[in-house]
Amino acid sequence: MSENDKYYVGRCLDGHPDDFRHLVRRYQGILLANLAGKLGDKERAEEAAQEALVRAYFNMGKLKKPDSFFAWLLVIADHVAKEHQRKEQIRRQREIVRSFSEESTTTELSEDYVLEAAIAELPDAYKEIILLRYYGQRSCNQISEQLDMPLGTVTKTLSRAYAMLRESLQQQGRNKVYEV
Repeated sequence: MSENDKYYVGRCLDGHPDDFRHLVRRYQGILLANLAGKLGDKERAEEAAQEALVRAYFNMGKLKKPDSFFAWLLVIADHVAKEHQRKEQIRRQREIVRSFSEESTTTELSEDYVLEAAIAELPDAYKEIILLRYYGQRSCNQISEQLDMPLGTVTKTLSRAYAMLRESLQQQGRNKVYEV
């Protein structure tokens, strides 16, 4: 199988770009299955697979071992998947900010900037849930639905976020007890 990959990579590099279709046919299904598992959505996986294949085609000259085409393609696909996940996370965070600004007329900001600074330092996954829960006034069920996340994961993430906040506030020398 590797010899065929090497052959088709060589043909593409020698000016026969149509031979890339053989590599696409060979690995498209495997690539889709891999990306669907990472991205959790068939449409996003198809988009990422197509993008990975296009990147592979245009960067084929950088492939040092043509017989390792499949492994190289998987690395490209992993990078594409991570980019898609980052874009989705940014989209969700913008949605949270947008919903927060729409509700800001009824919700007042806390005057405890130390707590807000500690929240800002949380890892993104924890920060997102804390913001939705306390500033967005969402229930755990609503957060679960909005983020397409199991309810147990939401509650466990909240619990871990509380522990991180407590630790952060204690390290800052604050003895004030926060009810989070």
